Amino acid sequence: MSYQVLARKWRPRKFAELVGQEHVVRALTNALDTGRMHHAYLFTGTRGVGKTTIARIFAKSLNCERGESADPCGECAVCKAVDEGRFVDLLEIDAASNTGVDDVREVIENAQYAPARGRFKVYLVDEVHMLSKPAFNALLKTLEEPPPHVKFLLATTDPQKLPVTVLSRCLKFNLKRLLPEQIAGQMRHILAAEGIAYEDAAIAELARAADGSLRDGLSLLDQAIAYGGGALGADEVRAMLGSVARGQVLGVLDALADGDGARLLEECARIASFSPDFGGVLDDLAATLHRIQLLQLVPGYRGAEDGDGDASALTGLAGRFAPEDVQLYYQIATTGRRDLPLAPDARTGFEMALLRMLAFRPAEGQHA
Repeated sequence: MSYQVLARKWRPRKFAELVGQEHVVRALTNALDTGRMHHAYLFTGTRGVGKTTIARIFAKSLNCERGESADPCGECAVCKAVDEGRFVDLLEIDAASNTGVDDVREVIENAQYAPARGRFKVYLVDEVHMLSKPAFNALLKTLEEPPPHVKFLLATTDPQKLPVTVLSRCLKFNLKRLLPEQIAGQMRHILAAEGIAYEDAAIAELARAADGSLRDGLSLLDQAIAYGGGALGADEVRAMLGSVARGQVLGVLDALADGDGARLLEECARIASFSPDFGGVLDDLAATLHRIQLLQLVPGYRGAEDGDGDASALTGLAGRFAPEDVQLYYQIATTGRRDLPLAPDARTGFEMALLRMLAFRPAEGQHA
């Protein structure tokens, strides 16, 4: 049997299995349980947060052979057909490759016919913002007053490009970017079920790199498992991602706090030996400065704790920097990140950002 990637194997098949979208699940569950269903729904959000997954579960809930329910059985012929992508009354349309008015006219003409197997004919239009203006105009009337057996589920990563005439005809749900801890929790659940050994630091690195997208996170997890030969080690994951350990970023800040230029460049050379993504290192540096500033200005705020076991080191650094200097270093780190493509090479750009911090470091005794 061919290998199935984790993002597909662990795709939620029920609303209860969804991660991080409780506000959408609650609204749709109540609508299904009370029978108060709209004819058109719009799901917005970044890639990999569950837009098409929610739409498919909703289609299954509408057409399950055991009756309309927010908890489809998952066992009947209809549920299995939806899960396997072969349910004839769920029509998935990729608007990115079917942008023209002729494609939409075909949808409109077919919408008038009764469903072949289920109670509802469900049109799932992905990346709907890619439709042309004539295609939107052709869709408007049917979207406003579709036949009673038709439901429209629209998904987009860029709702700003949708005409207001379309937005006004849909119930809109904005799906949230997932937090690193939510992604990490799902990864741990999957790895435990798959019987794969892992280090917590490796999961933390992957969850941060996922950037709010569970699908991206699971794709990286697949890659990391292959890279590590069937196990997840923190060092292997960092090598794969081109990232560095938090301790190395703290070493840079420690040298900066001492005003030690030679040690600062030694730390830079140590980081460069890992061939990292220097833009990612500057991101980590800015994130660490953010945590230091929280410790300085909002003591006790739990956002400064991030479970990496470096709280004592951060607290020590918070006492060695003036708050206004932390703001300056953060600004230099983010500006250096932006300007990195303009540097002669990435390492030079990274070193210059650190040297700029050193150059603007206040003279000893300047602060009261």
